[in-house]
Amino acid sequence: MSHVLVTGANGQLGSELVEALRSRHGPSGVIRLDLQPPPGPDGHAAGGPFVVADVRDREALADCISQYQIDTVYHLASLLSATGEQHPDRAWDVNMEGLKNVLDLACTHHLRVFWPSSIAVFGPSTPKADTPQKTVLDPTTMYGVTKRSGELLCRYYHRRYGLDVRSLRYPGLISHKTAPGGGTTDYAVDMYTSAANGRDYTCFLEPDACLPMMYMPDAIRATLSLMEAPAEALSVRDSYNVAAFSFSPQDLAAALQRHVSNFACTYASDERQQIADAWPASIDDTAARTDWNWTPTYDLDAMTEDMLDHLQEDERLREDEGVRG
Repeated sequence: MSHVLVTGANGQLGSELVEALRSRHGPSGVIRLDLQPPPGPDGHAAGGPFVVADVRDREALADCISQYQIDTVYHLASLLSATGEQHPDRAWDVNMEGLKNVLDLACTHHLRVFWPSSIAVFGPSTPKADTPQKTVLDPTTMYGVTKRSGELLCRYYHRRYGLDVRSLRYPGLISHKTAPGGGTTDYAVDMYTSAANGRDYTCFLEPDACLPMMYMPDAIRATLSLMEAPAEALSVRDSYNVAAFSFSPQDLAAALQRHVSNFACTYASDERQQIADAWPASIDDTAARTDWNWTPTYDLDAMTEDMLDHLQEDERLREDEGVRG
């Protein structure tokens, strides 16, 4: 039986990836690991083991891998872009030491590894439109520095030790299930939540700050598709560009106003705008489409309709619970 370990399992990506993996491997086949137990009686996925540990603790990771006979690790634990700028030393420590521990243990225990990179690896010298797979990489944040360093480390372990480690450069990820975790693109989830709850929103980016984005169901599908691809089909061993669509805050506000007519968005950009300025507006993901047949399902309008349906239903359920209470 296959046993999968997901680090950073309480996070935005981890919570939903665990659900998808458990539908394939069963509750006992997916082990969650994070610094704290999941919120609620059992978090976002029913049943199954949960390990409280720090990815910087190599011994704890090794014990978990041995105890549960892990064969694949989805190593998602990291500090994100805005949080990383507030705590750069901790971002380097968590993001790099955690990855190094996972890669070393993967070599020892003959594991497969998935590790997420990000559009944060790009920078002001990178082409803004249709950013190619191979291009100038000059990240301007500690998060981006750790992601590019991690890409190089993954490629080194593949070349030096033959480790099967795979990676995606995620754009901004949007989900109705879990709260964002300190990223520059998190404004989108906040804007959706405000509109669904009948509130206006003040955006921390400028109205025309266009960035690549992806709806979480597509991100999960891209992750699993990459991990299912035959090794000989993969031409990229640092990290694949992967794309769905791009939009700006004013684009998202307009999409929301087609469903919530009284929604209004104002703008008060802060230091996160400087991070966004260094990132691409759109991504060329030809390599992913060619090597493992990647194609997204959702566009902005389809995502907006689905996000609002779920968020408004959640709000109605909270109101009903309040009345019953």
